[in-house]
Amino acid sequence: MKKSLFALLLGGLGIGTTEFVMMGLLPDISNNLDVSIPVAGYLISAYALGVVIGAPLLVFIAGNYPPKKILIVLMILFTGFNGLSSLAPGYIPLFFLRLLSGLPHGAFFGVGAVVASRLADKGKEAQAVSIMFAGLTIANLMGVPLGTYLGHNYSWRYSFLLIAIIGLITLLCLQLWMPKLENNNKSNIADQLSFFKRTDAWLIIIITAIGTGGLFCWISYIAPLLTNVSGFTPDQVPYILSLAGLGMLAGNLLGGWLADRYSPAKTSFALLLCMVVSLMLVSFFSEYKSISLMMTFLTGALSFSLAAPIQMLMIQTARGAEMFAAAVSQACFNIGNALGAFLGGLPLTMGYSYTSPEWIGILMALTGAAAAAILIRGTQKSIIAQAS
Repeated sequence: MKKSLFALLLGGLGIGTTEFVMMGLLPDISNNLDVSIPVAGYLISAYALGVVIGAPLLVFIAGNYPPKKILIVLMILFTGFNGLSSLAPGYIPLFFLRLLSGLPHGAFFGVGAVVASRLADKGKEAQAVSIMFAGLTIANLMGVPLGTYLGHNYSWRYSFLLIAIIGLITLLCLQLWMPKLENNNKSNIADQLSFFKRTDAWLIIIITAIGTGGLFCWISYIAPLLTNVSGFTPDQVPYILSLAGLGMLAGNLLGGWLADRYSPAKTSFALLLCMVVSLMLVSFFSEYKSISLMMTFLTGALSFSLAAPIQMLMIQTARGAEMFAAAVSQACFNIGNALGAFLGGLPLTMGYSYTSPEWIGILMALTGAAAAAILIRGTQKSIIAQAS
């Protein structure tokens, strides 16, 4: 692995830890700050909202600077806001710090995805992007379980301190190993915004913002699902989260390979249908511990296998505005995060069981699959038209 890609992987590790550790910390933050679990779940939505705001905004602001400088500044912001989160005196300050912590997320992955594709060997662009996203999966394999363990046994504040330390290490690696690539972004704001005039772009946005919500309906409430339905103890949750992370790691690498071998659109369509089936199985069989463990691995694998294909869809669709489109993709992922956490929490507030969010996720994943099918059909028509 190239050292430059490893630096991006470390950034993904820190970002993935801060994004997903909240799912395991919800019970601890709920008890410590004296709020209900659904209210604590709004902290997940706050972070996602920060990503949605920050992704296009920061790319616009930093678009004329070299990629290395952009990545370093974004990681400074990430490290600072997560460090301050560990000092938050109450729920409201933590809510706004979570929002601010999300600002650099989408821009970092947006810039990083374009950088990774430029650093990749020819024909392996999606696999290079998947290496960066592997940081997210390693976060779920190691960072999130460790952060959950610290939060459950000591204090959730230590979890954010851990994230800040990862951010500092990433800064050092970016400075040492990231090459000084030229900024290829020659388009102005109007040119980049024209991306939204394309029908394909909106279909990809639907795939990402709604389709991936199925993942977040499931994982946002995975801790109470495992304890209240499957019957695991709170002490076992961090280890089960590492199983989900192992699945995400495997699925992410598989998704990158599939996107290079087949088309990203067809890969996304197939994986979203598989997610629908997986969420159904989670809802029906989570009361059985062995099946619950198996589905935790499988659902994690399916959900993160979408990361690289969707990112490559955005980059291929937005010639001339790749960095902006890749950042928009991350904003859309976190719209899915916010929608999944919010909509998945609605049946819980109405008194339904912790398996009910999965059915909201099924509807969201089906919507994304439908958008992918339309995208594939449109692409095939375009090829036929060009041939004739």
